[in-house]
Formats: sequence, structure tokens, C-alpha cells
Amino acid sequence: MHPFRSGDLLHLTPAASVQFSRPFYFRLIRVLEDRITYDGWAWIEGYELDPRGDAVARRELFVQPGGLRKLTPSRPRSGACRG
Repeated sequence: MHPFRSGDLLHLTPAASVQFSRPFYFRLIRVLEDRITYDGWAWIEGYELDPRGDAVARRELFVQPGGLRKLTPSRPRSGACRG
């Protein structure tokens, strides 16, 4: 079981996967629990957000849930996620 729910605001960094060398914010739609993964990994679906908190791309991502950082429901601050 995972600690994330639809609507959660997540901060994705290399701790979640080496593919995220440029950290960004992500609004979770759902965890894709029907997909087969390696132990300790998960597929998630949601929207990549720009620094203003607006959705710029819908994505499905392969991540280590232990490396995801759940943020408060407020919008990310402008410029807070430049990498």
C-alpha cells in the first residue's frame, strides 16, 4: 500500500528516480496499481506542473515511492523548482 492519494502535490527529484535530474512538481491523478513493477517501484499518472503550479504535461512515470516528497496542498512558489 502506498501513502499517496489522488490530488497530492509531489516533488520529484533524483531520490524518486535518476531520470529526474531536473526536479519538478507533479499533481497525482492515481497510482497505477495494475502494472507489474520491480519491488520498491510504482507507476504513477498525473500532471507535471510549471513553477506557477499550472499543468504543462500529462505523464505516466516509473518511480520509487520512498523517494517522492509529498507537499502541502498549496501551489508551488514561482522559481522554487529550478534545476
